[in-house]
Amino acid sequence: MKYVVLILDGAAGWPLEELGWRTTLGAAHTPNLDALAAAGTVGLAQTVPPGAEPSSSAACTSILGYDPVASFVGRGAIEAASLGITLAEDEIALRMNVVHTADGRMVSYACGHITSQDSHALVAELAEALGDDTFRFYPGVAYRHILVVKGHPELLELAYTPPHDITGQSIAGREPSGAGAGVLLDLMERARPVLAASAVNHARAARGELVATDIWPFWPGAAPTGLQPFRQTRGVSAALTSGVDLLNGLAVLFGIDRLAIPGVTDGSDTDYRAQIDGALAALEDHDLVIVHVEAPDEEGHGGNVAGKITAIEAIDREIVSVLKERLDEVRVLAMPDHPTPIEIKTHVGEPVPFVLAGPGVRVNGAATFREESAAAQGVLIDPGYHVMDLLLE
Repeated sequence: MKYVVLILDGAAGWPLEELGWRTTLGAAHTPNLDALAAAGTVGLAQTVPPGAEPSSSAACTSILGYDPVASFVGRGAIEAASLGITLAEDEIALRMNVVHTADGRMVSYACGHITSQDSHALVAELAEALGDDTFRFYPGVAYRHILVVKGHPELLELAYTPPHDITGQSIAGREPSGAGAGVLLDLMERARPVLAASAVNHARAARGELVATDIWPFWPGAAPTGLQPFRQTRGVSAALTSGVDLLNGLAVLFGIDRLAIPGVTDGSDTDYRAQIDGALAALEDHDLVIVHVEAPDEEGHGGNVAGKITAIEAIDREIVSVLKERLDEVRVLAMPDHPTPIEIKTHVGEPVPFVLAGPGVRVNGAATFREESAAAQGVLIDPGYHVMDLLLE
């Protein structure tokens, strides 16, 4: 048996009045996801356990079949693993966004979705000016980077606010807080004049683009221990394709092969068809492949209704249509990791719809792949990491 897991990141959401009280998933034209639903089992999965932050870190860990509590790794450490960063016992890795603030508000958590080229140059300038025995800076994808801090384990205990949670809101009281936060607050303060003087920022301003005014560290993590390889726990070999460091980092930590497919990005400019073609090619020498598409989540964070619908429809048209033709030989699991409601532009920990179709899968009567049709089936996988059991049974 061969298996494909398709993660439509953030595709679920809440009903919107402007869509006739449908969600973006419900409003999207998804004939291929609906065909999977009609041919298989549809239900809900609780991918974010109670008390956990409703992020892709916990949710995607669940989809991969791991308990996100028992196998918890701070997200900064996961993304560090994707970049090949080895953490010493006395080091903490944090996600570090370059952001744009103005008048005390978070204008853009992504600095206007800055390019990796510009962003990497900014991180190099920060490293040159501020890097030392305590702080190391590593460039990631687009606005997402890694800050490694040595000798400050207290950073694991601070309170953090992800910048995408406060778009358009005041940043006052949202900076890292708690005993020992001063080390980060001082670094954030010292970064501002470095960014203000940056030639990269001056060029962006001249082009009418948002400049990076601040760094914003959050999501700390220490070096993980005791994680079991996917093949050892599940008895099958796996590969993964994604445009973001989080998923690639989970692949590293769980011993899942990473696929380098040209054209795969973290946004709606990704080459959907190249991604699924490359993933299916990997099934020649793997039992299972995970296809993670970030685009719906990015549009959700931006509050872009039309953009999120377009991303969902592109996944259906370019990826799910291909999988639909392979259902006689490949078992497919398709699902969001978490909802990203347009209204709040961030994640919530509510259950998400899933569809499982392919050889040996029973039909449970759903005609569409929507939040409401999934709920109507009366199937709830809780805890969500058992969805992998369902796929592989």
